Amino acid sequence: MLLRTLLTLLILLPAVSVAEVYRWVDAEGRTHFGDRPPAQAASQEVKVESAPARVDNSARDRQQKMNAFLEQKQQERDQQRAADAKAEKQAAKRAEQCSRLRARLKHMDSVSTFYNLNEQGERVFVSESENTRIREQFRRKVEKTCSR
Repeated sequence: MLLRTLLTLLILLPAVSVAEVYRWVDAEGRTHFGDRPPAQAASQEVKVESAPARVDNSARDRQQKMNAFLEQKQQERDQQRAADAKAEKQAAKRAEQCSRLRARLKHMDSVSTFYNLNEQGERVFVSESENTRIREQFRRKVEKTCSR
């Protein structure tokens, strides 16, 4: 952006810097030009048109390369922001899941024994070793899920 602005100013500079030019002939017949009319000779204002500024091919190529580089960097920043946002969303989701799992584990620790329902819908309590195995299995699941 800065380079583009500088290049634009350089192109416009000759048009801005046009000054008045005067021409006069001295006593010996030589023609002179200057930006101020002489006091002792008659002078004539000359209109000078400056040539349009040219941008050479190498400057144009450098400008194009700079623009491509800046565009690539902007795309990389956009991709990084998207990746960061995605990672942040996943981290929040995992934190919520861990919170639910830890609450469930706390509830499991407060329950004295577990049961299953049979085909008639009756409770069938599991053995103490099965209680321990269920708690330990769930504790490992919580640790594995929440320790990453």
